[in-house]
Amino acid sequence: MSTELRALRDDPFAILERIEERLQAVRLDSAGGQAQSWTGLGFRLGPHWFVAPREDVREVIAPPRTTRVPNAQRWLSGLANVRGELLAIVDLARFFGLPMPESSRGQRVLVLNSKRMPVGLLVDEIAGYRQFSASEQRHEMRAAAQPFTPYLLGAFVREGQPWYAFSLHRLAQGEAFRAAAA
Repeated sequence: MSTELRALRDDPFAILERIEERLQAVRLDSAGGQAQSWTGLGFRLGPHWFVAPREDVREVIAPPRTTRVPNAQRWLSGLANVRGELLAIVDLARFFGLPMPESSRGQRVLVLNSKRMPVGLLVDEIAGYRQFSASEQRHEMRAAAQPFTPYLLGAFVREGQPWYAFSLHRLAQGEAFRAAAA
């Protein structure tokens, strides 16, 4: 067991989440070797296009009405009642310090596929599922993709357009994300 996993020994669920992250990264890396393609759900934040692993997204919903949380970070839009369950709604553009979109018409919420962390991530646009071949993979682009780099699994280029493979689980487990209290 790695040092990182030993540090989590008192939190078995966190260990399972880290193992799942590693498996997802291996799946993405396999696109450079044996696998023929990699598929993810495409979405846009400002001018940047991303793909989230299919396993990271439970569903996509229209932005629900939220109730603001006092003393919370500005990027935490609030709490929403979605089919009888409370869901924290996070504005990803605000989280990353991107300019606010000119229109909220195409915005959608990606609901994180996690029973432990009920969170929805507001994005500017959904592009549907995208499938990428091994020849479109560009790992070297990850390092230059600040401020997104810590949450990236890799990158692809199709017809000159970069698509960054974005782990919603890495984001949700990050220290900055968990510090929603202002």
